[in-house]
Amino acid sequence: MTVPPVFVATARCVWQWEWQRLMAGLAPADKQGNYQRRATQFSGAPLAAALEAASNPVGRLCLIVGRSCPWAHRAWLLWCLRGLSDLIELVIVEPDPKAGRWVFQEPVLGCEALIDLYSLCGANQDCRATVPLLFDPGNALIKPRILNNESAELVELLNQLPSTICDAPDLAPMSYREVLTNLLSFMQNDINDGVYRCGFARNQLAYNKAEQALFAALAILDTGLTSQGPWLCGAALSLADVRLFPTLIRWEQVYAPLFGCSRAPLFSFPGLWAWRARFLALPGVAATCFPAAWRRDYFGALFPLHPSSIIPAGPETTMQLQNLVQAQIDL
Repeated sequence: MTVPPVFVATARCVWQWEWQRLMAGLAPADKQGNYQRRATQFSGAPLAAALEAASNPVGRLCLIVGRSCPWAHRAWLLWCLRGLSDLIELVIVEPDPKAGRWVFQEPVLGCEALIDLYSLCGANQDCRATVPLLFDPGNALIKPRILNNESAELVELLNQLPSTICDAPDLAPMSYREVLTNLLSFMQNDINDGVYRCGFARNQLAYNKAEQALFAALAILDTGLTSQGPWLCGAALSLADVRLFPTLIRWEQVYAPLFGCSRAPLFSFPGLWAWRARFLALPGVAATCFPAAWRRDYFGALFPLHPSSIIPAGPETTMQLQNLVQAQIDL
């Protein structure tokens, strides 16, 4: 039986109305439909003050991350590359999509969910319990406290904490601080947030604007890497590389198929393609990557973008994909 056109049109209008409501809860937008990232409560403190607090903890510091979150991935990479395991305990939370929250594999300070830990640390009632999160668990006399939960600030903080390994890299040397600052701002706006502005756009105009800016920014970085690599700031690894990698390593897994970042495959940018493989080969980096979890959490949890919740197949590791495409290029 053919469905009458009026029913199709009505169902489409109803779904569009409901989709807008669902998206408003998932990702806020301005009046033009452009996605806007929410601010976090435990951010904005001067770096010197945060560094002082982190350098003199009451208990052993804890860094809480989730496998699928690219913002948490940044902090995880700093923890790994700078060898901070003796100073900071890494705690991994798992998503609970039915309840829309992060949960601990084992209770932390009696808390089973991350939102409970936020409350224990004095968060506002309407505060979103996000990762990454650096907190001091305190002791019997001093209440636990959240030191920071803003990834861009947190990687700066982790970069300056003392490391137990003698060759721990300084990822923000003063010699190219101005260049790095400008590059970080550019990437955050057009690439790191850019993929989300594509995926969470409320209308075609907002998507077109974000998508064009995203691919223009990728082209600029690709040209720079080709002419002056091997890293984004030149000869040395920096925070720019750390902050770009979590976005590009998820490209084929989620951002291209789910967020509409599909104008061109990443291997069409040879500088970025080689850069990503180079970063992935750094000691410990591959152990922070979980492609199956990324697909499960993005496709399974972002109901407004993928109502079926069917999790598509994909390359289990992005390196497998890179090796396959490289072999085809070599032929």
